[in-house]
Amino acid sequence: MKVLKFGGSSVASSENINKVINIVKENSSNHKIAVVVSALGGITDLLLEAGNLACNSDENYKYSIKIIEDRHLQIARELIPVNNQSSVLGTIKNMLNKLESTLEGVFLINELSNKTSDKIVSFGELLSSYIISEAMKFSQLDAVLKNTQDLIVTNENFSNAAVKFEKTNVLIESFFKENNNAIVVLPGFVSLTEKGEVSTLGRGGSDYTAAIITAATNASILEIWTDVSGMYTANPKIVKQAFPIKDISYQEAMELSHFGAKVLYPPTIQPVLEKEIPIVIKNTFDAKADGTLITKISSNTNPIKGISHIEDMTLITLEGSGMIGIPGFSKRLFGALSQEKINVSLITQASSEHSICIAINNSDAENAKTAIDSEFSYEIDQHKVQPLIVEKNNAIIALVGDHMKSHQGISGKMFSTLGKNNVNIRAIAQGASEKNISAVISHKDIKKALNSLHAAFFEDQTKELNLFIVGVGNVGGKLLEQIKKQEDYLIENLKIQVRVIALTNSKKMLFNEDGIDLDNWKLPLENAENLDMDLFHEKVTALNFRNSIFVDNTANESISNLYADYLKESVAVVTCNKIACSSNYSNYLNLKKLAREYNAPFLFETNVGAGLPIIDTLKNLIASGDKVSKIQAVLSGSLNFIFNNFNEQTSFYDVVQQAGIEGFTEPDPRIDLSGVDVMRKILILARESGTKLELSDIENDSFLPKSSLEANSVADFMETLKTEAIHFNKIQEKAANHNCRLKYVAEFDNGNAKVGLKEISPDHPFYNLDGSDNIVLFFTERYSKQPLIIKGAGAGAAVTASGLFADIIRIGNN
Repeated sequence: MKVLKFGGSSVASSENINKVINIVKENSSNHKIAVVVSALGGITDLLLEAGNLACNSDENYKYSIKIIEDRHLQIARELIPVNNQSSVLGTIKNMLNKLESTLEGVFLINELSNKTSDKIVSFGELLSSYIISEAMKFSQLDAVLKNTQDLIVTNENFSNAAVKFEKTNVLIESFFKENNNAIVVLPGFVSLTEKGEVSTLGRGGSDYTAAIITAATNASILEIWTDVSGMYTANPKIVKQAFPIKDISYQEAMELSHFGAKVLYPPTIQPVLEKEIPIVIKNTFDAKADGTLITKISSNTNPIKGISHIEDMTLITLEGSGMIGIPGFSKRLFGALSQEKINVSLITQASSEHSICIAINNSDAENAKTAIDSEFSYEIDQHKVQPLIVEKNNAIIALVGDHMKSHQGISGKMFSTLGKNNVNIRAIAQGASEKNISAVISHKDIKKALNSLHAAFFEDQTKELNLFIVGVGNVGGKLLEQIKKQEDYLIENLKIQVRVIALTNSKKMLFNEDGIDLDNWKLPLENAENLDMDLFHEKVTALNFRNSIFVDNTANESISNLYADYLKESVAVVTCNKIACSSNYSNYLNLKKLAREYNAPFLFETNVGAGLPIIDTLKNLIASGDKVSKIQAVLSGSLNFIFNNFNEQTSFYDVVQQAGIEGFTEPDPRIDLSGVDVMRKILILARESGTKLELSDIENDSFLPKSSLEANSVADFMETLKTEAIHFNKIQEKAANHNCRLKYVAEFDNGNAKVGLKEISPDHPFYNLDGSDNIVLFFTERYSKQPLIIKGAGAGAAVTASGLFADIIRIGNN
């Protein structure tokens, strides 16, 4: 015989019930079948709600009854042929009348005991099993309904009754021995006490019902049909890469089910474990999928079978010097909790006996604190024990596997993975059998922790980077193009998956936690919510993705002021915005410090030289022990483009305007032409070489006339380029007469920095610098006579985007 159990989602609608009937039909051709069913999906919650409403004298309980009645009658009408509906609908209404009478009694006396609650919720399974058995009969199946209340006997611990196995097994064996029907339909979850009163096996107890029947009849297998294809390596709703576990041992399944793997009710396995009957978890909506096979010994050689978690946990710590060497403290602690019927999910104790730490459900926290404070009131008054430490909003994560003990380094790998992703561990527990390694973490870190651990233990070490991109103009747009183009290459060759989670322009912000479609982002962004950078930060923090990167493509000071907030949340920052690194020195140092403290990279390669590896090269020189004595550079691709194209045939105004059109200058060209942009760049290089320097320390020999410097707007500034044409023409003519070219040069020499327009002779490395190229000469102890030269395109959206992309990939490779 086979036992098949179908959960609430499998019997939530007539369509789903027809799938169940087909599965049963296919299985019954070669075996006798026992079918255990749960209540229709959502009905148990409605029944509990109705009971609570009635208890609180709220007549809305009648509305809940109406929803329950309509749902069952509708499904019955959809499943049963019209000519045969009358008697079936009559029976359903008769059962619902009994439910209504019970709730009416609760409403009148304003009292709802566990005993009465059991009676109310039992109607869910009794109704569903009746409807399904009748539907099977009209599908030409040899099916009979048997009320499990006639078979399973329990104690009087209502709402979570314990089974009296001696009597129960006799009743089950006797019934199935005499039964000749091919299919027996049974309601799960429900039972009776020895006095004949309605009891239940606890929430999720339909699995338990199926296991009890499986063991008592010595069935060949127990199949639990649900809405997922087995037990997964992690919760697939949280970890998208999770996959079904092919096979697993009883012990591993119990560990995973205890730690929140909800496809299995924790006590379920015990009855079948003793008889070594296999269990299969199957998917009603994908019947051909293999599912998960649970047996005594698994053939799965991976030492880790799954990663599970329990949410909404409170950490309670009892500590004090008065506990050291004194026996009985643990007994008293757990005795106090036991009296309040509080379940402890995790226990850890320091070897010094100075403290005991436990994890319990949030809902039990207040009762636990009251009970423990009362138990140890004398010791607390005498300062032998400190006041109880209660920390809410935690979660337990657990690695589960039978063979972890024989594999070295699993604990180390687990904790280092969490550490690298800035997940703080509050407590740790591990038994000597090493079937389970558990840790308590903050509730907000669940998603990050599970995804990080799953990647470390189950995935092909593909690192997922989650980008939050601010600014999708010239540079931002090119960056998105480059990411899209390189998607496959990065996955195949570097094992890096880049997901863009958020985008902003100057007015709107778009979020998609599954990743934004880079083929179709412009229209969704136009129709997205209004930009609010405070809300943007809240959303990034709430998502709490591992390997989160804040990408700033703007030149906006207010955006650069947000970097510290992101770094403190362990979100990396990649930016082409020079303002932060050229702000006051203390802010620059603080950002570097936060990056180290929170293990969040702060990368700004594109601050100097766009995509050229200038800062990275400088860092490598310093890290290898070299010392920079002097830097000479042309660092403005914009100014280089302007002065390379400014001659006697062109006006200065026209060249500057063209530079803006081609994207070489900032939207406000004053930033480039005033020399401020170059000042910021040489300041950053000076700081990166180890020199304390402020922007105000840099000498700026401006080539602009007074009227240009004092212009109040971009339009006014551009107008001065026309009116001051003679001034600019004289500068150009003078250089031409000296057979020189004009270059805007930045210099750093022995702690001093300056910028200004210079005439460059033909024998200088800067003379042949064409287009918008940049060049940097590093003079160091090792490169004292011949400098280290870096030269290439130093402006333009595409090369700047490539520099940002390189920083992003650098984080992925780290």
